[in-house]
Amino acid sequence: MKRQLIHFICGSTGAGKTTYAIKLCAEIGAVRFSIDEWMTALFWMDTPQPLDPAWSIERIERCYAQMWRVASEVAGRGLPVVLDWGFGSAKLRARYAALAAQASLAVKLHVLDISAEERWRRVGLRNDGRGTSNQLPFDVTREMFDFVETLWEPPSAEEVAALRGVVVAC
Repeated sequence: MKRQLIHFICGSTGAGKTTYAIKLCAEIGAVRFSIDEWMTALFWMDTPQPLDPAWSIERIERCYAQMWRVASEVAGRGLPVVLDWGFGSAKLRARYAALAAQASLAVKLHVLDISAEERWRRVGLRNDGRGTSNQLPFDVTREMFDFVETLWEPPSAEEVAALRGVVVAC
């Protein structure tokens, strides 16, 4: 029996993850789950100012858990799923790859390999409203960008191979 695929879209801020995920979904008839869209719809209006990373991380984890419940059910019914989450850490990728394996689902990792300089340029365009992706309800500041960069863990070649991955320059 063929195991249904769950596609993990992996890249740091400004890599083009959402644009890539939307295109991939159109090509393969997948259902997309976007962390940015869920966080915006569910929590943006309640965001403390200044932004508290702990507050955000708690809500991101809640979104991941609920999106996974729905995504694994959708995939289990035979539809491909695209998780537009960024998958910025090895720990997060491993956790959801293990959950996929437990659910008899196969994973394909899509790594968007874009230089930090190019990603920052794209963020600037998005902030100015000239970018191609869905606009976030806030600008990504240089401080935010740099903070996320400190958390970003690009997958190793071994991890890419283990997760049937592809590296994409877009």
